[in-house]
Amino acid sequence: MKRIIYLMAAAIAVAASGCEKWMERHDPASVDATTYWKNRDALEQYTNGFLESYTPGEGTIAYSYDSYSDIIQARNQNDFLQTAWTSSQQGSWGKDDWNFIYNIEYFLDNFRNVPGLSEEVYDHYEGVARFWRAWHYFTKVQLFGAVPYYDYVIEPDDEGLYKARDSREYVCEKILEDLDFAAEHVSTDSQYLKVSKINRYVALFVKAKFCLWEGTFRKYHSVDPSTGLAWSSEYTSSEEFLRAACDACEELMEKSPFSLATGISAADRKSVYRSLFINEAINHQEVLWAREYNDGLNVWHNVTWYFCSGSMGQGWSLDSDFVAMYLKTDGSRVTDDADWKSMQYAEVFADRDYRLAQTVISPEYRKYNKAGLLVPTAPNFAVTGTGYQIIKWNIDNEAYEASKISNNSLPIMRYAEVLLNYAEAKAELGEMTDDVWDRTIRLLRERSGVNGDRPATADNYLADYYAQLDGSKISDKDILEVRRERSIELISEGDTHTNRWFDLLRWHLGHKAVKQWYGIYVPALKTPIDLNGDGINDVCVVAEKKDIGSETGVTYINLGEGQFRLEEGDHGRLMYIKERYWEEAKYLRPIPYTTLQINTNLTQNVLWEGR
Repeated sequence: MKRIIYLMAAAIAVAASGCEKWMERHDPASVDATTYWKNRDALEQYTNGFLESYTPGEGTIAYSYDSYSDIIQARNQNDFLQTAWTSSQQGSWGKDDWNFIYNIEYFLDNFRNVPGLSEEVYDHYEGVARFWRAWHYFTKVQLFGAVPYYDYVIEPDDEGLYKARDSREYVCEKILEDLDFAAEHVSTDSQYLKVSKINRYVALFVKAKFCLWEGTFRKYHSVDPSTGLAWSSEYTSSEEFLRAACDACEELMEKSPFSLATGISAADRKSVYRSLFINEAINHQEVLWAREYNDGLNVWHNVTWYFCSGSMGQGWSLDSDFVAMYLKTDGSRVTDDADWKSMQYAEVFADRDYRLAQTVISPEYRKYNKAGLLVPTAPNFAVTGTGYQIIKWNIDNEAYEASKISNNSLPIMRYAEVLLNYAEAKAELGEMTDDVWDRTIRLLRERSGVNGDRPATADNYLADYYAQLDGSKISDKDILEVRRERSIELISEGDTHTNRWFDLLRWHLGHKAVKQWYGIYVPALKTPIDLNGDGINDVCVVAEKKDIGSETGVTYINLGEGQFRLEEGDHGRLMYIKERYWEEAKYLRPIPYTTLQINTNLTQNVLWEGR
């Protein structure tokens, strides 16, 4: 039997229904060119197959990699962070992880067989295919660094199946070439806008994202972690990637039809942010690309249930150190107050950035109960480990928490991230000006009820948190503020390549992922707390089992079980205990052990050698 590492299950197109994917039922090589590649419909059908097969699902969009990070506590952790890890444990290199090559390259080899189309139309479909090739190789670089690069169809007997890895720099050049082509040639015709398809604006968005990723990764990592060697001057530099990110963002900001959804009145600012995530209708003013769900098509997901389930969900909750990064509405910093760690639950939300109460349960939160009544609802400590229970994606109705059926559409790409990517690239280049600030960070803060003025001084709390930026330079001050804004605006959002975990990796801050998680302030043991002021106590922390009471509605947290501690012993912030392990090697995943045995031309990432 031939030892095939990358042989892909073939795939072509898609049916509009939720049935088995067309791409999983047909072999592209079995499609006779004279019968299939007849007209434009064939090209549209095939590229729609990419869309169905490769568009991120609800798990990726709403709750995947952020649970690896420093700012979201989760009940269970991937073994990658809980153990020393080895190449024998590593996956993500199987057939299903590489079949995109066959699917995309087969299309690129054949699409121009369709007769009679204009060069503009051919270029559009080539751009869509190259977009998806770049999308997948972007993922491979994020995980493994250097990987083998293919831009042709790989057959089962092709010696190229056993080629060595190409350098990370080379692969990134090819990704950028594909994104440049897609960003120039993919159509912006109305048939590709507001319908969750790939268009030129989506391509520009991913180009900006990729260039920001690679530009900052090379800035903060002095060597290529695949090889341990300095970055080659033969290829695009960190600065050049950052400038390309700026260019892509500027084009989106100046020429695209997208903008921030700000609402009509000042009161809208208290709800407009969350409305982007909990409604069936997609807000096409801000959302470039989304995964659409709705009752009419009987297409649903389970995100509300997953965030609220005490058994199947992971209890995603914000860390108190991160909650402290949310500014007051006047633009001042909570962490400038010496006693910020001992703020009572209600005080935490008073006069704060409106996004905080739209992201987690606040004292003002209400949802519909089983009787259909809108009632005050406190954090559920059967779910949350810190008390800052995430509701950003949740439909505010108990019925959705139990049914595993939610109909809210899920944004994959938002204009807000365009502004954040532009602001970060400019700040990293040392080119943040008042004009750049006003076009980006100010808009985001003022939408959220926060004074948008550019701070005159660096935030010492953020400088200490990120350590590598001490605030002594103007650019440091701006970078810190952009990071604050990015983490708040994009909390618990992802599109495969964007999330807090990958931010930590590119900033060379992976060690932050193993920080201690902190929760709400507990003034004393054996003292029940009413978190939302409805006259019903919600939680009580006790030292041992014998102190557990029987008050109705109260969740008792027993420190004796070892899952929690209090920061000051008998009072202080609640500490959720989960040991995690970090080492420099984890900036990349190891090439799987079995893969190295099959293809001896592959080499291991340098810090994983022998493991």
